[in-house]
Amino acid sequence: MKIWVDADACPVVIKEILFRAAERTGTPLTLVANHPLRTPPSRNINFLQVESGFDVADNEIVKRLSADDLVITSDIPMAAEVIEKGGYALNPRGELYSADSIKDRLNTRDFMDTLRASGINTGGPPALSHSDRQSFANQLDKLLARYSANK
Repeated sequence: MKIWVDADACPVVIKEILFRAAERTGTPLTLVANHPLRTPPSRNINFLQVESGFDVADNEIVKRLSADDLVITSDIPMAAEVIEKGGYALNPRGELYSADSIKDRLNTRDFMDTLRASGINTGGPPALSHSDRQSFANQLDKLLARYSANK
């Protein structure tokens, strides 16, 4: 298992949790972004800078993804592609997407896009809470433990 991070929009606190998990478990972690990022020196942590552009980082992750890899993203269409390729998609709030849940999330996303296009202000997501961070860390630990047990 490798962990791929859609790093352009990933909160710093989530990256820090991922850095610690990669070091603790020896799991390869690659952050993908279209701008330079600092990462701690580690043989387990890599950074891949891609060209700027719409979905360039997302497309690069999906292209390199193998079945059973984990992708950290809040991008719903990308999560759907990850699941379709046999990977796992986890958002920074700790929600592990499944084949069933991603369909509902895509429908909700499309509905909200329609509302925004008609001029309705739908607001954005709330700030990442302590509970969200804890949920993310717990879900990540479960996935990494399940992977190590199946090695």
